[in-house]
Amino acid sequence: MKTLEELEKKMCTPSSDLIRDISLLDGDIIILGVGGKMGPSLAKLAVNAIKMAGIKKRVIGVSRFSEEGMKEDLENAGVETVSADLLDESDLHSLPHAKNVLYMAGKKFGTKGNEHFTWAMNSYLPGRVGEKFRSSRIVVFSSGNIYPYMEVGSGGATESTPAGPVGEYAMSCLGRERIFQYISDKHQIPLLIYRLNYAIDLQYGNLMEIAKMVYEEKPIDLTNGYMNVIWQGDANEIAIRSLLHCEMPAKILNVTGPETISVRKVAEAFGQLFEVTPQFENTEAQNALLNNASLSHRLFGYPKVTLNEMIETTHSWVINQGKTHNKPTHFQERSGNY
Repeated sequence: MKTLEELEKKMCTPSSDLIRDISLLDGDIIILGVGGKMGPSLAKLAVNAIKMAGIKKRVIGVSRFSEEGMKEDLENAGVETVSADLLDESDLHSLPHAKNVLYMAGKKFGTKGNEHFTWAMNSYLPGRVGEKFRSSRIVVFSSGNIYPYMEVGSGGATESTPAGPVGEYAMSCLGRERIFQYISDKHQIPLLIYRLNYAIDLQYGNLMEIAKMVYEEKPIDLTNGYMNVIWQGDANEIAIRSLLHCEMPAKILNVTGPETISVRKVAEAFGQLFEVTPQFENTEAQNALLNNASLSHRLFGYPKVTLNEMIETTHSWVINQGKTHNKPTHFQERSGNY
């Protein structure tokens, strides 16, 4: 895989499972915060699934659309777009109604020094959105950061693991969940809280950053030495299919790949492909932010893109100088300061 066109085709081609499930879903879909890293491919995947299911259903994407060309690109793909600042009450209340809401709005990077805005986006806004869409079902994107650090070898946090957020970003994500749970209980809104870590494509993500450091022979900090990842196309598909699993009280769902991944082992795999020796510094802590997504796997099956395939395609992307977002994941961060 060498081009954005090839990447988009892979990301936005629906499986037979998604086509079946979207045909069972009543009502239109609105995606709040469609302008983020995952939103555009998720919206296009939904449109393609609807087309292949032979049904009529609107997909509406809402964002400030600060990135040049994104609005037009989505519209060309069949997504209806609405330019709006969700923190602006008039913009929020003017949004069209949809039976199905995918809530992707949030703030992570740039939290340090601007904590009040992160809390506004992640914990204040959910209450306003819940009131606006009180007659919808809602899938709320959240984060595995709300869990405490888990011992390597534990299998990771399950949905029943008590929350233990580290840092204000993670605390505000838990705040988002709690506010949505309150609004769901108040108005009997079917809800699913989608705790994701970490989605990757070839333009960003933990694997791409590790691959580039190996390729450029830069040292890799091993302190935060273990992680989970999932291909963004699989994560998007699970999010759309999760609309059929919203419940009252809110259902909690961890979403990630099945493996606990060693940063060292992944770097060594890239080293073999690039024919260079990875450079490391520090040693692995024996705990990390790790999620157990076995419930998701029972509901939706294992992710279709394997870890080996992600490594091989990431290698190809880096060696061919594929386009990347300038959005570091800070996967090395352990203090919760983003």
